[in-house]
Amino acid sequence: MTGTTAKTDPTDPTAASVTVRVPAKVNVQLAVGAARADGFHDLANVFLAVGLYDEVTATPADTLRITAEGHDVDRIPLDRTNLAARAAELLAARHGIEPNVHLHITKDIPVAGGMAGGSADAAGALLACDALWSTGASRDELLDICAELGSDVPFSLVGGAALGRGRGELLTPLPVGGTFHWVFAVADGGLSTPAVYGEFDRLTAGTDVPEPEAAPELLAALEAGDATALAAALTNDLQPAALSLCPPLTATLEAGTAAGALAALVSGSGPTTAFLVKDAEAAGRVAQDLLASGTCRQVRVAEAPAVGATVL
Repeated sequence: MTGTTAKTDPTDPTAASVTVRVPAKVNVQLAVGAARADGFHDLANVFLAVGLYDEVTATPADTLRITAEGHDVDRIPLDRTNLAARAAELLAARHGIEPNVHLHITKDIPVAGGMAGGSADAAGALLACDALWSTGASRDELLDICAELGSDVPFSLVGGAALGRGRGELLTPLPVGGTFHWVFAVADGGLSTPAVYGEFDRLTAGTDVPEPEAAPELLAALEAGDATALAAALTNDLQPAALSLCPPLTATLEAGTAAGALAALVSGSGPTTAFLVKDAEAAGRVAQDLLASGTCRQVRVAEAPAVGATVL
């Protein structure tokens, strides 16, 4: 996350706009506990930011409005239910101003794909509005607003790699010793995160769900920058639920593995599938074979870790 020297009057229609770039994420470990009384689940969620980005541009306006361009924008809300709009409203309310801003989202992160695209937009909007309005919000205040917006939003702000505890919002930064290469296969349609957690609850009903803990071998592989060791440690407790709701994802996982990926898993709640590969050359081969397999509608190649929300 970076700062800005922008100083603008939120009521000045001639003030310059602020653009923030914010990354997608992949969960290299997603350990899920049993449902809590509040309906959430305790997590050990190892986030890794990857180099696929949305951009959010904030411009002074006479009211709050959202526009968007890019991949699958017909599938995101352009009203105040959008997390980006809620981010602007929360920040404005804390600082006693009206949330009069035009937020324009340029989408490149898959929509409803388990890669925190909506959370990224919220983090991007928050940082952009903070800069545009010169609210001077501290890092802790921004993270507090992020946690109010959603479990993945704080990580979208900070990027890099982190262990998320609680419902994912309590972050501990993690060291990463190298660059990891990924291929992402974008599925037709999306999966609702609440629906996937509901299916997890159904599949685990009557069983003893262990307390979620980060795997030491996975953390060591991240710190060492060892792709082979990381591949052996990747886990996602939501994967059985995602596959239950979207069985064709199994064929996508198999196609990526057959193409030479070191490991394959569903990204977060899905339906995007993630393939860890050895290097950039392998990423190109796996991406080509995945697209040729007909098991996905789009493939994306990215490196990790990536920086968090950044003012451009």
